[in-house]
Amino acid sequence: MSYEWRRLTLEKVNPHLRGVKVENHLGETTPNSPDRDSNLDLPVLGSLAQHESSALAKYTTENYDGLIVRSDTKVTGDVIAASSTLRVVGRAGTGVDNIDIDAATRKGVIVLNAPGGNSISACELTCALIANLASDLLFRNVASACQSLREGRWDRKLYTGSELHGKTLAVLGLGRIGREVATRMQAYGMRTIGFDPMVTAEGAKSFNVEKLELEEIWPLADYITVHTPLIPQTKNLINNEVLTKCKKGVRIVNVARGGIVDESALLSALKDGRCGGAALDVFVEEPPKHPVTLELIQHPKVVATPHLGASTDEAQQRVAVEIAEQFIALASNCRPEDRAKYQVTGVVNAPVLAAAMVPSNAPWISLAKEIGRLMAKMIQGVIPATQIDIKTTAIPPVEYGANRVVLVETGRELESMKFLSTAVLAGMLTGHTKNGLNLINAPALAKEAGIQVSLKHDSSKESQFMEVTVKHAKMGSHSARGTVRADELPYLLSINDATFGQSGIVLGNNAHLFQGQDHNTNLASIVSGLAAQGATITSVAVATGKNTWFVVRTAETMQTPVIPGVVSF
Repeated sequence: MSYEWRRLTLEKVNPHLRGVKVENHLGETTPNSPDRDSNLDLPVLGSLAQHESSALAKYTTENYDGLIVRSDTKVTGDVIAASSTLRVVGRAGTGVDNIDIDAATRKGVIVLNAPGGNSISACELTCALIANLASDLLFRNVASACQSLREGRWDRKLYTGSELHGKTLAVLGLGRIGREVATRMQAYGMRTIGFDPMVTAEGAKSFNVEKLELEEIWPLADYITVHTPLIPQTKNLINNEVLTKCKKGVRIVNVARGGIVDESALLSALKDGRCGGAALDVFVEEPPKHPVTLELIQHPKVVATPHLGASTDEAQQRVAVEIAEQFIALASNCRPEDRAKYQVTGVVNAPVLAAAMVPSNAPWISLAKEIGRLMAKMIQGVIPATQIDIKTTAIPPVEYGANRVVLVETGRELESMKFLSTAVLAGMLTGHTKNGLNLINAPALAKEAGIQVSLKHDSSKESQFMEVTVKHAKMGSHSARGTVRADELPYLLSINDATFGQSGIVLGNNAHLFQGQDHNTNLASIVSGLAAQGATITSVAVATGKNTWFVVRTAETMQTPVIPGVVSF
């Protein structure tokens, strides 16, 4: 999947982003465009957060393919809906709370972020805040000690503190930032424990973190730092109940997202001594206005900073370049040397996209889409009544519940190709949805259509093929098997119990499918029927089983004709 960037819209971002885009000749503007940035060969739209109404008006009259924003710009569902050509929204940073992900996904718009750009900066701020929390904040606070000395006092005893060495640090979220924090705090001599549902105990052990369950962590931790996204499962993760279970005097650090720590519960725990201190860089509302948040910030045992996790020169440059490079990787006119150099690493709403962009995977995507289209034809387009299970196994399925489709993959190299299921869905839904259909929104649209998907794989088989089985309550059961050969073309090997020889038949390219009972009579009818419509037949393939199947290729692109005595698909 690639795009031809005609016009890109950017909120004012780091100059390095402009440099990368100009160097790679992305986008174009009219010579006297009032939106033109003098340093950038791209049109620029101001902050949507401040001018959303004008942005909506602009989107309805101008064709923008890409949008790059920072955290202040709100890309709402209305903004996404207003553009008929928007393909990609890039967030020059990590968090995408300011982008309506669901609206983007439904419309087939890719949402990108720069996941690694500010990791080091956020990590270093976290470590600084942990060090600042050492001992009671009424004492060994570096900023307070500095201010005291400036005011002419020499209060050495007042600022006596305690060491981090030997203390236990709990890291909640063992992604890029969490791992970096753990590694650095181990240098202080801290014991590091952690939790992340996506990281195995063995994986955590590789960077010297002992993975524990949350209920095991609470009574052990002297310090707790959170590095998770704000999702329903993490909202108010640190709450009143948790703070009651924690070791008395625990210190809480949040440089991730406001809302992960329950601010009201934290304030209560600070007041009654359950919590010994907190360092907060993020808040539920930013800038903070709620009375509870304001009181929390003013508490003497709280160190508060105004969302500085990514506020370093290096991070600003890094996220700008990273998001620009991803746009370059998506560009259809990307130079071969750049396509090998740049990768799409921050897809938020389409995890299959990065794998789908690998050139060697493209033929399999074509095969999956073609088989999906074929399956839709075989159930005569009655998609809403179809549930789809996508499984990968070497053994063809025998019994399934009503209304399902099954994808079978074999061969070791196919094991990681889970994106094939998305491609099958995209093929099946072609022509059955009002939204633009692509690999981004196919799963969401399939779910709305009542399609269920599951995957299964048997890596013991060396031969590589995929098989899709459809069982429809009204339209019966059908299956198709295909593969990709050395010529990188999609081959149909069999339909139901009928096989197209050892070689198979190439799908797509004006191939028409027919089903009949009598080989010779039906073939004659098909040939004469196509000839009557002026078609030039270039090849014919026949597969015989319970029914006889014909795949006839024509030189012309045409609708599959209705021929007496033969079922056309």
